[in-house]
Amino acid sequence: MLNELNHIPKGLLSLHAARLHEVLDGPTLIHLQGRHPEPIFVSILLHGNEDTGWEAARLLLKKYENRELPRSLSLFIGNISAARDGARHLDKQHDYNRIWHEGRSEEHQMAANIVKIMDKRNVFASIDIHNNTGLNPHYACINVMEHPFLHLATLFSRTVVYFIRPEGVQSSAFSKLCPAVTVECGKPGQSHGIEHALDFIEAALHLDHFPEHQVSPHDYDLFHTVATVKIPDEVNFSFNDSDADLLFSKDIEQYNFRELPPLTPLALLQSESGRIEAWSEEGDEVADRFFESIDNRIYTRLPVMPSMLTLDEEVIRQDCLCYLMERLPSIT
Repeated sequence: MLNELNHIPKGLLSLHAARLHEVLDGPTLIHLQGRHPEPIFVSILLHGNEDTGWEAARLLLKKYENRELPRSLSLFIGNISAARDGARHLDKQHDYNRIWHEGRSEEHQMAANIVKIMDKRNVFASIDIHNNTGLNPHYACINVMEHPFLHLATLFSRTVVYFIRPEGVQSSAFSKLCPAVTVECGKPGQSHGIEHALDFIEAALHLDHFPEHQVSPHDYDLFHTVATVKIPDEVNFSFNDSDADLLFSKDIEQYNFRELPPLTPLALLQSESGRIEAWSEEGDEVADRFFESIDNRIYTRLPVMPSMLTLDEEVIRQDCLCYLMERLPSIT
């Protein structure tokens, strides 16, 4: 299901993400030669409703239309059919940012093939560009606690998040080949997110090598994702429906990247069915460690810092309510 090209198809750069299907008939990997042969791998539209990566990529490619790229670039344009519908992924599809590990589906085989292709091309670094639906700062994520990864991440942001769950993400697969990051560029459609992603790709393309020295502890804030918070399928939730099992505040997005003290209220319990789950990196259910119920409300039990809280109910069902993080000391 993978198209592999060595050129930019005619008319591609004039199209917004929702119209890419007019030129591309499926996921497409485009290789472009640059001055340094080892390529930067950039993946975009792994979620079809997150178009900042594509907007940044087409600005970059227009800029270098008649100029040599400073380094070779391999651009993977992912879920084109979901982008057509403005969806994270279609109902019968796998999530394209959960397919980068062993699996039997066509999507898993495609991801494994891409990793093999880029391994043979001696990939220099990997960048996976995303948006999110809640109020979050721009930040970078790494799956390996080593300084080349941190050097790449801090080219984008001083806020860096280390995580190993969920499994099957693109950056985790590529971290076995090269420094790899996922970058979160705020909500789709924001010009400063597009410009930030563009500047980051271009900065990475101009890297000659990764510095051998450590990144200064003063140059970054490091966090660790310790749990994924989910709402069970059988539990109804809402931000405005008084009959839902769980009623969350419309202001809950304001908690993102804030260190919340114990007894911070999260939700109103309106039935015996209301509950939330929290899953640790080891796959254990640990909701009782982080939350407690008092007088029909769910409160934090420990100091926590959420990320990815959103009011988008579809995204919550498809992915999660949020992630919980802890602050880490700098890498030595």
